[in-house]
Parts: sequence; structure tokens; C-alpha cells
Amino acid sequence: MITVTDLKKSFGSLEVIKGITATIKKGEIITIIGPSGTGKSTFLRALNMLDPPTGGSVEFEGKNLTDKKTDINEVRKRMGMVFQSFNLFSHMSVLDNLCVGQTKLLGVSRLEAEKTARELLSTVGLAEKANAYPDELSGGQKQRAAIARCLSMKPDIMLFDEPTSALDPTMVGEVTSVIKRLAQSGMTMAIVTHEMEFARNVSTRVIYMDEGGIYEEGPPEVIFGSPARDKTRAFINRVKSYRYEIISENYDFIEMMNNLIRFCEANALSKANAYKAQLTIEELANIMPKSEPSEISLSFPENQSLFTVTARYGGENLNILDDKDNKDKRDKMEAAIIKGGADSVTHMNDGQNYLTVTWKSK
Repeated sequence: MITVTDLKKSFGSLEVIKGITATIKKGEIITIIGPSGTGKSTFLRALNMLDPPTGGSVEFEGKNLTDKKTDINEVRKRMGMVFQSFNLFSHMSVLDNLCVGQTKLLGVSRLEAEKTARELLSTVGLAEKANAYPDELSGGQKQRAAIARCLSMKPDIMLFDEPTSALDPTMVGEVTSVIKRLAQSGMTMAIVTHEMEFARNVSTRVIYMDEGGIYEEGPPEVIFGSPARDKTRAFINRVKSYRYEIISENYDFIEMMNNLIRFCEANALSKANAYKAQLTIEELANIMPKSEPSEISLSFPENQSLFTVTARYGGENLNILDDKDNKDKRDKMEAAIIKGGADSVTHMNDGQNYLTVTWKSK
């Protein structure tokens, strides 16, 4: 879908991108990671000429975007972009934000535009916010509305420029859940992100940028599991993660908890955070359905500012922390313990259930 050849970008005498050659194929989910200041956002913005390159070329669906004869505005209709700062029209309702591009740029009727807009708002969990204005939304809701607005233009590819970086940590799960759902639908995406666990779970390919270019790339299991180059390893090791796969109902619970305790000790977690991690995982393991393979993970950044426990389990749409889905009295008590100690809890289902529990460092 996109072919980048020897792409370069300079700002005055500062050379930010020193020559990138890459491809993005239809259906791929590319996450772009790396330290701050390595040109990740500049590379993404060069793909649709928001930051025109100073050298090299970008081809999108066979059209050379660096050719002055190319109508870049026509091309951008098929390249949705979601920014850090939402960029919603503050004087318009959420519904109008989703309709204006459809009617003015795609030429569809207002009736058809509203139908599409309401369907998309329902998809991102904002059906009840159609008549609200951006100032009445939380940060996570604004970003979900921005994603829905991009989708209303029926793009062939979505570009995300650190879509969670402007959010409070407790709202990150709202947005990553929506993007995971898009990934399951087959949407082609390129995502600049600093959320390593999200990148690991959603990507088909990860690009690590450093030294003004692509320093290393590969499938997520390689980049996050056994990267080949020193700087990649150093960067990945800044995010600590523990995961345990439950392959049957007769799994070794004691082994899982002992490994978790050793992991907490090895990473010098405070007693409060280690206790909360162990309690959350123990209670989730007790109430998770285990008729199909499932997984529990714990992750946190190097500064241990935010902790995330994710439970993945199969079956029908089931939020095991929701009282209406949880009929067992003991399970309800354990769910209350988990929710009582969390700063946020999010659930999504896209063929499997993903339940995410986060808390700020204690």
C-alpha cells in the first residue's frame, strides 16, 4: 500500500531522518517505537506529506506523493490521521464533527452521513455522546471521537501519532481497546506509540527507530522477545513485563504465583505495588473462565509510575468484573476487591475478552 524509498527530512541544518526505505502492506498493523527525538512522528507525517520530505519518495497505492502533479488532498481522503491533540472542531457537536467531512469532501447526503456517524459512535462506545460538544468529553472520549471521525471518511489506512500520549494514564485503555478492535477488523494501520504492551499485542510488525532511521524491525515476538541489536534491547528492557499462559483448567497456580513473586522481587517493586499486583492476578485467576487457553500479564515502565494487569480469556462477550455478567457470590466479592484497588478497569471483546486493570504507583 505504501512504499518509502530513501526518505530524508531536515529542519534547517538538523537532519532528523537520514534515509528510510520501507513498505506497508495492506492489512498490516505497523507500530513505530523508539526514544523521543528519533523522528517517529516526522516519519509518520511524511507518509501523507504533512511534513514533506527533503529527499526520497513516498508512493501510496501507486501514486508518487512527492510528485507536484499529485493532488495530495485527494490522496489524504484515503489516509485517515489521528493526532495526539484530538483536533476536533470545538464549536460542533460530536455528530457534526463526524458528518462535516462526509458531506463536504465525500459528497454524501446529510441523512447518510448521520447514519454512518451514529454507527461509528456506537462502535467506539460513544452513541450517547452524539449531541455533546468536545469540551464536555473526557480525553479518552475525545480521542475515540477523533478515531470515529477518521473512520467516517472510509480511509484505506489509518495513521496514529501517539494517540494516547495526551491522556491521563487511566484513560489509555479506552483508546487502545478501540484500536485493537480496528486491528481485528483488518484495517491497515501505522501507529507511533510509547505503549509497549499495546504495541506487543496489536502489531503484525514493529519498527524501532534510532539514529535517524529504522534501526531494527521485525515481528513483535522478536523485537520484544529477542531483539538483535544493542539499542533495541536497551530500549525494550525499560518496560518490564510478566506473563503467564494458562493452557488448561489444571494449570499450576502455585507456579504462576511463585514466578510472579520472584518477578516483583527482581524488579524491586515496593511492598504496596507487589502486594496489589499479586492480589489482582490471584483474584482474576480465580474468576477467569479457563475452558480455553488464557493469559494474565503484568507490565509497568521503568519508573514504575503505572501498573497494568491484563487478562485475556476466550468465550462469549463476558466482563468478569461486571455484576450483571458475574452471578457467583464469591466471584462478585473477588471482583469488588479488584475494582476497589484499581484506578481504571476496561473490558473489550473482539473474539476474545481483554480485561485491563490499572493503578498508579502506591
